[in-house]
Order: sequence, then C-alpha cells, then structure tokens
Amino acid sequence: MSLPFWCIFISVLLIFVAKIPVAWAMKEEGGAYDNHHPRAQQARLSGFGARALAAHMNSFEAFPLFAVGVLMAHVSQSNGWLVDLLAVTFVVSRVLYLLLYWADLHWQRSLMWMLGLLCSLLLMLTPAL
Repeated sequence: MSLPFWCIFISVLLIFVAKIPVAWAMKEEGGAYDNHHPRAQQARLSGFGARALAAHMNSFEAFPLFAVGVLMAHVSQSNGWLVDLLAVTFVVSRVLYLLLYWADLHWQRSLMWMLGLLCSLLLMLTPAL
C-alpha cells in the first residue's frame, strides 16, 4: 500500500481518536456516558468538552477533501515525492490541529486547519502539475 493510502487510513483513525476526549468529557459532564441520548449530552458540553466535540466533528469534515485529493492523485498516476509530502503533511497538521484545539490555542489551530486544507487542495491539483 502506498504512503498516501496509509495516510488515508491514519486520517480515518484520527476521526475516532478525536472521539476519545469527547466521551471522557461526556462522562464527566453527566456522571456517566449517556448512550441513550449521546447527542443531547454532547449539546450540553462546554469548555474542553465542547472543543473536543468540535475537533471531532471537524475531523469528519476534513477527511473527504483529503481522501478525494489522494484518490485524484492516484488515478492520474501523479505519484512521487510531492504527493507523499502533501499526504504526510496533512496527517501531521491534523494531529497538531486536534492537540491545539483541545489546548484552546485558537490561532495556531486555525493555522493547522489551513495547512491541512492547502494540502488537500494541492493533492487535487497534482494531476495538472
């Protein structure tokens, strides 16, 4: 499996890693994780819990663009160091994004978000290069 495909796999895992602090915050918020009404419990989260939920949801939003970018590069046979670099940079930016969001470092988090978006868009453009 190619490095960019591994990066897709890691990006999927990051979506679920991002859920761990949400579940922890939900348990702290109500004394227990409410598996009967988790969305209602999530809506009551504040502070760290709300940030963790937002980071988790943003992971779902960022993934499709990245996956499409990798697949566009793959089907057009735009393989090479640039595609690998963009894919790895995306994953690193998303890990940092989660950590920065949880730590409430807003402008740094936004910078990582923009870097990840840029990587996804450049991956989509690699067939034109």
